[in-house]
Amino acid sequence: MKVKMKMKIGIDLFMTVFLLMLMAYQIVGEKLHEWIGTGMLVLFVVHNLLNIRWYGNLLRGTYKPVRILRAAVNGLLFATMLLLAYSGIVMSRYVFSFLPIHSGMALSRVIHLAGSYWGFVLMSVHLGLHWGMVVSMFFRLFGGNGSVVFRWIVRLFAVIIAGYGAIVFYRADILSYMFLKVEFAFFDYEKSAVFVFAEYLAMMGVWVWIAYYAARGLEKISTIKSKREEKGYEKN
Repeated sequence: MKVKMKMKIGIDLFMTVFLLMLMAYQIVGEKLHEWIGTGMLVLFVVHNLLNIRWYGNLLRGTYKPVRILRAAVNGLLFATMLLLAYSGIVMSRYVFSFLPIHSGMALSRVIHLAGSYWGFVLMSVHLGLHWGMVVSMFFRLFGGNGSVVFRWIVRLFAVIIAGYGAIVFYRADILSYMFLKVEFAFFDYEKSAVFVFAEYLAMMGVWVWIAYYAARGLEKISTIKSKREEKGYEKN
């Protein structure tokens, strides 16, 4: 594996861990939340620099459904990260407290609340759209050439996690935060750290699962369409 690829995987892993820690605000506290958020911003910039060729290829090639979906998710995620960075800096009481910012606190709080949950979902979807590579690596490491039973056990485990994540996502009423039906986040400070991280990991899992199978479905549709078009050309 090339050094650049190892760096990408390492950064993506750290970003995933940081994301879970950022969402668990009641566990890490305000000061650490700010430092982790700053670290996430740095990793996000590095991640984009390592993938700068993707931006250069935006106007090249054909846009099939999966590519359209990835481009849309990436664009929304980029915009969300910019809003989160701005609002986080404005509200900062520790890391960026030296900056002479004295206004925009109320608006920044609303932006940061909605943006946090949109960012969580979009980053999970982004991860899911590239999950095929993770699945391939996993089966190469643990499944050899692919035991059918082993593969079905892993898939069943993924369905269970996604199902639990969907239930937790619904019970936590995350959509109300995303669409600002509720403008104040509720944190259960009595819940154990293990349980909090497990819930957010499961919620991430459901969006990874949805995005992964959505991408696979769109790829199959595109393949079928291409084959039909080829047959049509052959008949003509």
